[in-house]
Amino acid sequence: MNNTVPHFLLLEPYYGGSHRTFLEGLQKHLVFRFTLVSLPARKWKMRMQLAAPWMADETLRMVKAGSRFDAILCATFIDVATLRALLGKAGVNIPIAVYFHENQFAYPNRIADPAFFQYMALNFTSALAADAIAFNSNYNRETFMNGVAGYLDKAVDMDLHQTFAELRRKSVVLYPGIDFSDFDTAAEHQKDDVPVIVWNHRWEHDKDPETFFTTMMELAGGGMDFKLIVLGQHFVHCPEIFAKAGKKLARHILHVGYVPEKEEYVRLLHQADIVVSTAIHEFFGMAVLEAVRCGCRPLVPDRLSYQELFQPEYRYFEGGLLEAIASGLHRSSRLEKKQSLEMTDQFSWHNMAVKYERWLLALL
Repeated sequence: MNNTVPHFLLLEPYYGGSHRTFLEGLQKHLVFRFTLVSLPARKWKMRMQLAAPWMADETLRMVKAGSRFDAILCATFIDVATLRALLGKAGVNIPIAVYFHENQFAYPNRIADPAFFQYMALNFTSALAADAIAFNSNYNRETFMNGVAGYLDKAVDMDLHQTFAELRRKSVVLYPGIDFSDFDTAAEHQKDDVPVIVWNHRWEHDKDPETFFTTMMELAGGGMDFKLIVLGQHFVHCPEIFAKAGKKLARHILHVGYVPEKEEYVRLLHQADIVVSTAIHEFFGMAVLEAVRCGCRPLVPDRLSYQELFQPEYRYFEGGLLEAIASGLHRSSRLEKKQSLEMTDQFSWHNMAVKYERWLLALL
């Protein structure tokens, strides 16, 4: 191995979902050396509060054993200020970058939690302590910055405007690269005349499955002919609407449930005509882009990160989902191959890798 190649330490205390996919792509498509230290994707609040001491210990153990790192890339579920303090106390001073997959200022909290401000504060101090910060969308960065501005208003007798300006200066937007190779090599599915709708999101409240399935039941009640594919990961606590929809929409369902095999997931996406999102929060939108790559026409809310990913013709206004889907079902709805490529290529690792290389090299 050429020792002149920069060596980056990746610290990820929530190694699952989009966080894992992102780091797998980063290591595959960038020319640097990487060492990954991770923890399973569980109990994110615990991770934000306690992952930093554990990650610092792991880092120091490797350094004492002879490892040399040029820089560290962290996710936002680490308290970077604490991490940096613990490393510095031990005499290890390494540049640190933070990648924001999400920010707690804009995350919709389902249950009123008086302590939730601590997680916003941890996002703020992590960004403050980092040498560079990147966000996965303009929407993510702007909601973070707006949230920080409101947070700093609490400092009624302290001028922190320079702090805010510094955060803005060292922040960039870098879309998470997507590896479309499996989606491009899959065989096209033989279509029938009945349109197929796919919903491929996590089975949690922030993806608003209630609105989606209520709309599907209205369409079914009105005699609309369609088929339904429901994908996405689900956890112990699953919204009740899924069980209800499984019964009410049984004759429309082609598939329901999480598909761990990539090949089967891609095959099901190629089988669909329309991909729908009803998300209450979305800092990027990888699931929809994957479906679009497979030829699905997107129908997404006219809000969140979707406003920068898709043209207005693919976005519906609040309360307009029923009309948008009904309209889509009445016409030829799948995208041409050229369209799907034009809508997704800019987010591929093929185009994003060099941007990440420049960003990380600037740390050194």
